[in-house]
Amino acid sequence: MIRLLMRDAQAAVDVTPGEGWVLPADTVWIDLVEPTREEEVLIEQQLQLELPTREDMSEIEASSRLYREGHATYLTVEVITGAAAEAPKLTPVTFVLVKDRLITIRYAHPRAFKLFEATLAERGGALCDAGESVFLGLLDAIVDRVADILEAASEQVENLSNHIFERPRQTARFEVILGKLGRWRGITAKARNSLISLSRLLVYASVSPFIAEGEEDAVRLKSLQRDVASLTDHAGHLSGDITFLLDATLGLINIEQNGIIKFFSIAAVIFLPPTLVASYFGMNFKYMAEFNLPWGEPLALGLMVVAVVLPMLWFKRKGWF
Repeated sequence: MIRLLMRDAQAAVDVTPGEGWVLPADTVWIDLVEPTREEEVLIEQQLQLELPTREDMSEIEASSRLYREGHATYLTVEVITGAAAEAPKLTPVTFVLVKDRLITIRYAHPRAFKLFEATLAERGGALCDAGESVFLGLLDAIVDRVADILEAASEQVENLSNHIFERPRQTARFEVILGKLGRWRGITAKARNSLISLSRLLVYASVSPFIAEGEEDAVRLKSLQRDVASLTDHAGHLSGDITFLLDATLGLINIEQNGIIKFFSIAAVIFLPPTLVASYFGMNFKYMAEFNLPWGEPLALGLMVVAVVLPMLWFKRKGWF
């Protein structure tokens, strides 16, 4: 799908190119969403460049993600998508700056793009009179989205921390908590990876003479760099907190299990002596002195009680229960 944003427009529109289609002269943003090869070739012919394939976008080398070729600058960044779903993931998004126009290539629907278009419609299209302005606006939206994700993660981790240390300990609850901690740890790790790729892109963009041409663009890039650095530190601290809570939860589960094992161990030790007494007096020997005594039964019962009380007093003195 091809979407176009015209200069001073307030929204991008979908287009269906036909035979002899020509790219409008006032186009500032070409958004290729899950493009077909025919759509890629059409844009390549219109702008005289070569677009990266989906496989090229997935390369992890910096030289394959940030480079200039001919009259176009290629920048690829990892964007987190599906953070509200059960299985969030990172998806590569490529920005191509060429002739005051921006081309974005994506095979997912990150929420940041919707937020940017909503801001564009609210504030007016005059904010995006060139491809560089759209590029910086999209980066700003991506950074804001990562910030929202980390804020949600921080809130959830705080709630889980209170649940772990303040509520009654039950293994079933801890199993649920472990699942939630694992999910938010995965989201935080993906957000941090996205921020790292953003940081690399911003460093490259800040020194490129083809992107930050004006002082205003340079100031916006510096501001984005500071925001990304701050969010990266926050993600690192949050990841450490989640790791601590994971360790604490496992520790509390071990304490609970040890308490259960300790209870049964003490119970076994307490009832072992009376079991021995009962076993002795239950033997069917013909000649046993206690069988002929009138107080033989009270003696046996008394020995059993003493065998129970003495271990209990000993365990209590040791503080074992």
